[in-house]
Amino acid sequence: MSEAVLYETRGQIVVITLNRPDKRNVVNLAMRDGVLAAWHRFEADSSARVAILTAAGDKAFCAGRDLSEAASGHGHGFIPILRDEISVSKPVIGAINGAALGGGCFLALSCDLCVAAEHASFALTEARVGRAPIYAFWLNGAIPQKAALEMAMTGNPVSARRAGELGLVNHVVPADRLMEKAMALADDLCAAAPLAVAATKAMMYETATLPPKAAMAAALARFQPVFESEDALEGIRAFREKRAPNWKGR
Repeated sequence: MSEAVLYETRGQIVVITLNRPDKRNVVNLAMRDGVLAAWHRFEADSSARVAILTAAGDKAFCAGRDLSEAASGHGHGFIPILRDEISVSKPVIGAINGAALGGGCFLALSCDLCVAAEHASFALTEARVGRAPIYAFWLNGAIPQKAALEMAMTGNPVSARRAGELGLVNHVVPADRLMEKAMALADDLCAAAPLAVAATKAMMYETATLPPKAAMAAALARFQPVFESEDALEGIRAFREKRAPNWKGR
């Protein structure tokens, strides 16, 4: 990776760190390229099960796009937000160490699971600089509409505690326990069968807007290979033998 993005492997867990703390980790071209390269590397590594996306420093997770490069010709899509600019089949945990602003807010919220430090905050600041929070539609159905409208139209920040109440984040912890909690959550994901985890992630997003009958059909289609896998048999054997399963991912 580049100096703007750090990539560290800890067993089956990968930690990807935005590394421009002196600039509040705003996304410039080097960071954009570094994050995209990190996701490609993680996805291609069969030994990597879970990724944690975090940032250096304790003031900001990401303050959005580096507006000093705004004239570079990149418009929507500059910030490498998951499920938009790039797709990753394996689970990603956001470890939010400070303010997540503008595109940085959705860089955080696009992670599958999210752990936030108590002092972290989330804000869609685009309207305050004459831009538009295009990803705000993701909030539909995820949080109450009035809360989504206030975030998107005013740019007012939401505290980590309030984000937890709304369901935008899974856990809120003291700053010195942020990575500890994120790693514990990653360990829990690694303890589960990889095929089941990947299929569950895909199914949840695929069926989010489907009516129940279509959602059930899509879920059955997504899970059929899981039911027929070696890991499914191994899980039953391990349960009967009262031991930890040996997942093979097939």
